[in-house]
Amino acid sequence: MKLTNFTAIVFLGVAAFAQDVQFDYDRSANFNAYKTYQWIDYRPVAPGDQLLDQDIKRAVDEQLAGKGLRRVESGGDLIVGYQAGISQEKAFDAVGLGGWGPWGGPFGWGNGGRVTSSTIDIGKLAIGLFDPALKQLVWRGSASKTLNISKDPDKNYQNLEKAMAKLFRNYPPGIGKRR
Repeated sequence: MKLTNFTAIVFLGVAAFAQDVQFDYDRSANFNAYKTYQWIDYRPVAPGDQLLDQDIKRAVDEQLAGKGLRRVESGGDLIVGYQAGISQEKAFDAVGLGGWGPWGGPFGWGNGGRVTSSTIDIGKLAIGLFDPALKQLVWRGSASKTLNISKDPDKNYQNLEKAMAKLFRNYPPGIGKRR
């Protein structure tokens, strides 16, 4: 995945229901012990990306607050950071393939059809929660989807909120279990 500036990724315009969400966690971590968190920036935020940076942090803050965590400026039980980027995939469309079978013809190809390809940008936002006392990652999650940027910043933020709600459904893992 190549990293790029935030304004290019604006993965925010993607409807939350269509996003691919993944997470993993340290099974030995005691998630009940975490009460506070602080942000860390992996790299400096460019002036043109500050609003998007604020939106991402605000959406994550809302989710963590809903989980009972309180944001602090220093000395947090957890350190939170994120990375965003774009990867590209090829998409292939078959048009006019006839014949029999699922793809046409006896060996999968019909007569007179054509296949076209296009490049699709896939945006990904990854969130990491680190335990500074253990000096290790204890939870990570990511959301990714085809970019579909809206010109409406309010709609983009609402979609970001939905994506983070979907992602943080998986935090803390094993609710009710001691980790």
